[in-house]
Amino acid sequence: MDSDSGELSEGEPVSAAGPDLFSSKNLALQAQKKILSKLASKTVANMLIDDTSSEIFDELYKVTKEQTHNKKEAHKIMKDLIKVAIKIGILYRNNQFNQEEMEIVEKLRKKLNQTAMTIVSFYEVEYTFDKNVLSQLLNECKDLVHELVGRHLTPRTHGRINHVFNHFADVEFLSALYSLDGECRPNLKKICDGVNKLLEEKIL
Repeated sequence: MDSDSGELSEGEPVSAAGPDLFSSKNLALQAQKKILSKLASKTVANMLIDDTSSEIFDELYKVTKEQTHNKKEAHKIMKDLIKVAIKIGILYRNNQFNQEEMEIVEKLRKKLNQTAMTIVSFYEVEYTFDKNVLSQLLNECKDLVHELVGRHLTPRTHGRINHVFNHFADVEFLSALYSLDGECRPNLKKICDGVNKLLEEKIL
């Protein structure tokens, strides 16, 4: 399955309030409306990014904008992240993965769980942060995502996957995010609070 034809145009505003107000929830809704117009499936109608994930994405946008000093690039990274997440969700909910791919799904779940616990642990326990460990975990997630969607999505989507993970797995970005006296500390707290909630609810 490939829903690239239902993607948002690059110049489409984030929300009715204007492009300056970033909302991952609105972006997810826009992406879904585009995909829904191409796929007549009631299952797809239930595919929404949950509120907690949406809050995490909003904080990731803020720190990405802060670190890249480029609002347009930060928006594109988050848009790519949301598109990839929704596409994988649609494939999963519509039973498009074969047995071999379902085994990759389980590997990815375990790796995401490990990564999420590491993200939180590095925040909660001072001086344990290791940029190389976290970067490696994120890159391992990236490889599993590529493997999972290999026969379903286009090279364009694989490019989006690289765009997202190459940014968040960048050791300089991670170092700035986890800096004890850095500007991103409040954002990191909110991200970790959200990740903790997803772990408690067994979403991750």
